Amino acid sequence: MLKKSKAKLLTVCLMATVGWFGMLAGHSSSASAATAESLELLSFGKDYIGTPYLYGAASGDDSAFDCSSFVQFVFAQNDVDLPRTSVAMSKLGVKVAKAYLSVGDLVFFKAGGSGIGHVAIYAGNGKILQASTSKGVTISNLSDSYWKKNYVTARRIL
Repeated sequence: MLKKSKAKLLTVCLMATVGWFGMLAGHSSSASAATAESLELLSFGKDYIGTPYLYGAASGDDSAFDCSSFVQFVFAQNDVDLPRTSVAMSKLGVKVAKAYLSVGDLVFFKAGGSGIGHVAIYAGNGKILQASTSKGVTISNLSDSYWKKNYVTARRIL
């Protein structure tokens, strides 16, 4: 009889947990665990660390990237078509609060002006994978003062 009670309790707890996470998945302000797809995307993008930066780099060219051509290229490898510019990308997907970023989310920043001028891929643990003007494709800390003061928004595409 005790075994049956424990099994029932375990089943109820499991169903409650699944239900809770199911509810969270529908909200853009909730955290989301990295998926196999987002981890694959990040792994692919990391293979290009060190690739030089070139403003206006052509779509699909992997010899040099600007921020949005890099993001577009990486997502294309996972059969996700994104527009060419960071501003256009910022209008897609679901808005995500900074506190709830998940691997693969797109993170947008001001760059020189007041509007969006830079896009990066959230890499987890407070890091972003991006094409930087000074270092080419690199991983940076989202908490660095430059990124902190220029942060605008984030969007979940995957």
